[in-house]
Amino acid sequence: MKVIDFTVRSNEQLNYQNNLIKVAPADNEALPDMFPGQFVQILVDNSPNIFLRRPISINFVDKEKNEMWLLIQQIGEGTRKICETQAGETMNIIFPLGNSFTIPQQNGKFLLVGGGVGTAPMLFLGKKLSEKGFSPDFLLGGRSERDILQQTDFEKYGTVYCTTEDGSFGEKGFVTHHSVLQNKKYDFIYTCGPKPMMVAVAKYAHENGIGCEVSLENLMACGFGACLCCIEKTTRGNLCSCTEGPVFNINELTWID
Repeated sequence: MKVIDFTVRSNEQLNYQNNLIKVAPADNEALPDMFPGQFVQILVDNSPNIFLRRPISINFVDKEKNEMWLLIQQIGEGTRKICETQAGETMNIIFPLGNSFTIPQQNGKFLLVGGGVGTAPMLFLGKKLSEKGFSPDFLLGGRSERDILQQTDFEKYGTVYCTTEDGSFGEKGFVTHHSVLQNKKYDFIYTCGPKPMMVAVAKYAHENGIGCEVSLENLMACGFGACLCCIEKTTRGNLCSCTEGPVFNINELTWID
């Protein structure tokens, strides 16, 4: 874990509420190893009302450019302030935090399911699976077409399927309604997004005997397990999702019951 200043290389507004911010260490120090599912804590500058850092999933790591991507949804004053950061400005970040998705050692068919900004860690995971020689499928969901993010980036690493609730893009409905789930068999599913979506995906996996890992989006204030606001009930007791997670196997959670 490190606490360093990053320089913002670019800040692109992808839609009405999501920005893609690319950062690199301000001192040009090489980025350490990071893994899909881990997250960072960003200091919110120039905001007297914001005292806590904001947790953001690692969207992608480009080792050649020594660059980390952060996909940020503007949902409050803290994230809005972060999304106002301009190229060339500095951002203080604690990273990398949390555990990561399990990278399979044997060949198989893998489905990566993301909803809304929950697609963020799926891009980095897709890259890692591709580097292992796998060609995963991605299932991206949103309310409408404008909520489908980074589709062309995902297409570099596998086949992309989409759903929208209003039917404006891809198949109409939720991700668990997509026909790919009836037409293809998977060995493992990874998912991140709104909790109702993840619960539905977890139940689908359980009912079909498919292994599944989820990345929780519980409210995380400190990132170190001190504030206890991100507690998740598990088969091992109540655990901090920032330290014991955010990635959990569904067999560890109480959702299925």
